[in-house]
Amino acid sequence: MDAFAGLLDGPRAHHAFLIRSILEPPWSMRVQDGAPLTVVVMVRGEAWITPEHGEPARLRAGRLALLRGPEPYTVADDPATPVQTVIHPGGCATTLEGEDLCDAMSLGVRTWGNAPDGSAMMLTGTYQLRGEVGRRLLATLPPSLILRAGDGPVVSLLCEEIGKDGPGQEVLLDRLLDLLLVTALREWLSGLESAAPAWYRAHSDPVVGTALRLLHDNPAHPWTVASLAARAGVSRAALARRFTDLVGEPPMTYLTSRRLALAADLLRDPDTTVGAVARQVGYGSPFALSTAFKRVHGMSPQEHRASRN
Repeated sequence: MDAFAGLLDGPRAHHAFLIRSILEPPWSMRVQDGAPLTVVVMVRGEAWITPEHGEPARLRAGRLALLRGPEPYTVADDPATPVQTVIHPGGCATTLEGEDLCDAMSLGVRTWGNAPDGSAMMLTGTYQLRGEVGRRLLATLPPSLILRAGDGPVVSLLCEEIGKDGPGQEVLLDRLLDLLLVTALREWLSGLESAAPAWYRAHSDPVVGTALRLLHDNPAHPWTVASLAARAGVSRAALARRFTDLVGEPPMTYLTSRRLALAADLLRDPDTTVGAVARQVGYGSPFALSTAFKRVHGMSPQEHRASRN
């Protein structure tokens, strides 16, 4: 498994909030939906994005912004334009006084704005739950990023599909959002070169990279630091030290995170028992999985499944 797969390890978008905004200046929105990660693509026109604690940044047509939550931010035609609209959790839009705007500004399926032929158009996709994006990604990303990955074929397809409402449309849009995120992250990480995060560079390390591939390819195996070290051709102490230095946590802690992220993904299938999931991710019993899962996620596997369906 390569570094990008490791970066996006875990569950993916699930019923993501996706909307196309068509706007004519002046316009300004304060987004306080609490989403852990938001992707904004400027299709035409331009916007200014102002983080809660940061300077305004211009988002031109063909550019993409990644915004790490849950801190609010403002997106507007100009940084000086007063806020007119507030976006709440779930995408509900109101005036500053709390008056609902969803019906008044609706322009069709997943489309809203103040003018059907407005000069600005942007696509916004939000990952609604922290479990949908890996903690390693959220810990690595800065509060906001503006990239060039907003004018490729994925964006064109998303523009074409976002206004449709056919069978399986939500699943298709979820996958397109994931693909758009991968494209953006690839651009960002390739531009970092030697400044890339240590855990990312770790995949190219001949020792730690070998251990990471083993853990990802067969997480159910009863790995120990000693068995990983033997496969990597180094001593137990050398692997433990090098792995922790590059990845930021010991091998067995990383393996636990990997197993529980995989379990959370597998639990989406209502026909798969907790016992079957436990076996697939390396736990000897449903009880052992439940104990570890609750310690990390704050809920049992059954409660997690119920919250996702």
